[in-house]
Amino acid sequence: MEAVNTPRIKVCCIASVEEAWAAIRAGASALGLVSSMPSGPGVISESLIAEIAAAVPPPIATFLLTCGQDAEHIIAQQRRCRTNTVQICDRLTSGSYADLRRAMPGVSLVQVIHVTGEESLEEALAVAPHVDALLLDSGNQSLAVKELGGTGRVHDWSVSRRIREQVRIPLFLAGGLREHNVGEAIRQVGPFGLDLCGGVRTEGRLDEAKLARFFERMRAA
Repeated sequence: MEAVNTPRIKVCCIASVEEAWAAIRAGASALGLVSSMPSGPGVISESLIAEIAAAVPPPIATFLLTCGQDAEHIIAQQRRCRTNTVQICDRLTSGSYADLRRAMPGVSLVQVIHVTGEESLEEALAVAPHVDALLLDSGNQSLAVKELGGTGRVHDWSVSRRIREQVRIPLFLAGGLREHNVGEAIRQVGPFGLDLCGGVRTEGRLDEAKLARFFERMRAA
């Protein structure tokens, strides 16, 4: 896919309706709502995810972050949370993307690829035809306690760029993005979107000043 000059912004780890609206006011076009995870920040209850999703206007994408690996589990979770997008943070091991499509018409599917090396390129190319977008993050699924996001680490952007160049669907870049490196991220990877969490937070709370500076640096880049 071709590089994008001004990426869309997804603000992840949204913890309240107030944070959702603060992100939207700043210019976010997508919000990440984190359900139960083996590790990492931002987890909220499914009832709160549903409340936030219901309060967000339709042009904004609401991402349900799920660690589910079973299609039936993911379908049931989305029906409880009512988001318009599902972000699959681990690999599907039971059921298929086709099962998800049939059960959730109109719901976008975003697959996370945790960039660890050359094998991540092969995984991305295999998955891309079945989903609406990829999200490249810096987790590690091979640890005893899986890391499925929110690590604050930057991965190898040269691999991310190669993935972006070879897939035909939108690509979000996540992992350690902050105001000081957003310009380099755009230059090196050219993603459709950027996914923010810790870089725009102070003591776990969404920091509107940091978010505003991030947007300023991004536009300047």
